[in-house]
Amino acid sequence: MTLDNQEADNTNVEKIRDELVKLPPSTRRRVFEKFISAALGSIPWVGGFLSAAADFKFQENDLREDNLQTQWLEEHTRKLARLSETLNYIASRFETLGDQINERIQSEEYLDVVRKAFRAWDRADTDEKRKYIANLITNAGGTRLTSDDVIRLFIDWLDIYHEAHLAVIREIYQNPGSTRYDIWESIYDNFPREDSAEADLYRMLIRDLSIGGVIRQERATTSDGKFLKKPHTKNRGFTPTTMESSFDDTKPYVLTELGKQFVHYAMSEVVRRIETDNETNRT
Repeated sequence: MTLDNQEADNTNVEKIRDELVKLPPSTRRRVFEKFISAALGSIPWVGGFLSAAADFKFQENDLREDNLQTQWLEEHTRKLARLSETLNYIASRFETLGDQINERIQSEEYLDVVRKAFRAWDRADTDEKRKYIANLITNAGGTRLTSDDVIRLFIDWLDIYHEAHLAVIREIYQNPGSTRYDIWESIYDNFPREDSAEADLYRMLIRDLSIGGVIRQERATTSDGKFLKKPHTKNRGFTPTTMESSFDDTKPYVLTELGKQFVHYAMSEVVRRIETDNETNRT
């Protein structure tokens, strides 16, 4: 990239920052500007949109309504509106957190998290995922339950997990100890055949989240947190002739501790603060 192009990109980011975000007229404006510049600079199409929109004003009399450039601009105008809504939501949340977060949200470590998160935000297919990413960015600025490396892992989870995965996570958080039967009944209600595509998908969801370290089967622990082995039981009498059901109703599932932190950071609308849970458990 040439120096002139870099200067043009920086100017575009500044223009769109001023147009999109209603920054508070306070001493914290400079704090927010660093965050917003990092967010906008991480989304590749932002600068290109401003340039294309400027060119379009000179050419619009010669363009047909179905022109490809027109369609591209209309699509990205909608994306720009969503981006503006997200940035203003985060800025308003930052305002409620007070001045104690100023140093944190100006740090390069946090701004690296912001850049990665907004790249994932731009790839997200649904408003649900975009909202979770906005929650994660905000909570990572105001809460230090875990390291930034783990926050980046949570961003990866939001990037790769489908909304169906997230629905399972929500259900297990809200109802710890739910079996696969309970989870399916709560989310989908009607039960399909074991050899159906729906059952295959459900097994995949549980397997993905188990292998990924988000959920696990409930297990007893010692007083110092070590997991106890399950006692071996000998089968006596009748031996089942079918495999374990995808909708088994005997094995309860819970979130791992890492999974609980993920819910705390990304799904703040369905969670009580984890610190409160931990304090309750210690009493």
